[in-house]
Amino acid sequence: MSPPSSSISSEEAQSQTLTLNLSLIPGLPNDVASLILASVPFSHHTRLKSISKLWKIFFSSKNLIPLRQRDSKLSNLICVFPEDPLVGSPYLFDPENSAWCPLPPMPCNPYVYGLCNFSSISIGSQLYVLGGSLFDSRSFPMDRPTPSAAAFRFDFVNNSWECLSPMLSPRGSFACAAVPGLDRIVVAGGGSRHNMFGAAGSRMSSVEMYDIGKDEWMALDGLPRFRAGCVGFFVANGDEREFWVMGGYGESRTIMGVFPMDEYYKDAVVMELKDSWKWRELGDMWEHGERRRLGRTAVMEVADRDVPDIFMLDGGDIFRYDMASNRWWKETSLPRKAMKDSSTGFFALDGELNVVTLMSGIDSAENRKSRQQKKLSTLYMQIYNPSKKTWRSLITKPPFHQPLDLKTAVMCSIRL
Repeated sequence: MSPPSSSISSEEAQSQTLTLNLSLIPGLPNDVASLILASVPFSHHTRLKSISKLWKIFFSSKNLIPLRQRDSKLSNLICVFPEDPLVGSPYLFDPENSAWCPLPPMPCNPYVYGLCNFSSISIGSQLYVLGGSLFDSRSFPMDRPTPSAAAFRFDFVNNSWECLSPMLSPRGSFACAAVPGLDRIVVAGGGSRHNMFGAAGSRMSSVEMYDIGKDEWMALDGLPRFRAGCVGFFVANGDEREFWVMGGYGESRTIMGVFPMDEYYKDAVVMELKDSWKWRELGDMWEHGERRRLGRTAVMEVADRDVPDIFMLDGGDIFRYDMASNRWWKETSLPRKAMKDSSTGFFALDGELNVVTLMSGIDSAENRKSRQQKKLSTLYMQIYNPSKKTWRSLITKPPFHQPLDLKTAVMCSIRL
């Protein structure tokens, strides 16, 4: 037999040798066993690598995710960044199987720390982390946060992070969304605010678009006004594509000339992405006194429809956005409301809305009787299906070393 080609990697050669002598599942052909193992939820893959050397090679293979995509075995997961991803690992959470899976931490920069208010977004089997606000030990004064232009990508096929071209303008607390089918990411607005300082930081109006294939950023027409703390999403209607930016804050005022307070926007602006690439303003989304600011939002893609459903969590109620009237209408109320000062997470996943709180933030007689430490480390999820108008709940204990702060944690969905 001729010697193996030098182009074959050591991992591939090892895999071929083991495949000739061993079976993934005894008694089954390896092609059949591969289909069975590929259907195992992604969140269990890390634990299964310890079963055998052959399984470790299989679950580390670059062909695994394409195989799952081909056979429609993808899992709907949530990526959770519980703290600064430069020092702590993000985690994948599988609500269907109530399983957690750690990811490697991002490449470390020894000069910066305290990264927060960044954006995370997934495209296919890749996870992007963009911008944010942080402290830089090389800057002066050292206790003043600065915005970041850094961009990172985690490829689940290669199981590794890589640094991308930085944004043209450093920013945190900005609107961010992927352009469907075009391998582009658009970011808008933002500033330098850090979680340690309530109402400080700069604001900006610049907009730019990232070309994934070219690893390049391109400046676009800026927002009509300075805007930070806003949310963004795409709407496709046939050949038309629009980038929407809602809420956020712009100018600030002071109370008694001392305490700063943000002026929150009640309107939305839209950029047309086909011909003009210009912004149009939609006006206020609610009446004066109805609410102070835009609540947490979730964008839900709907099958066989180009226009997504937009939902907002405001207190103990969920509202649905109506594009025709530019108004929010009440959809439902939470079965178990969170306590007033508790932090809450809100996201859409697989056609359902998920409201996440700590068990300590749920006001009930049962909760008051439980042990404090257990409450602080356990998440309570209330899950709403808008099409069926039904609620269900889920309790999970994450593997974090400290209680999750849902006010500062960053979450995004991904299918793997």
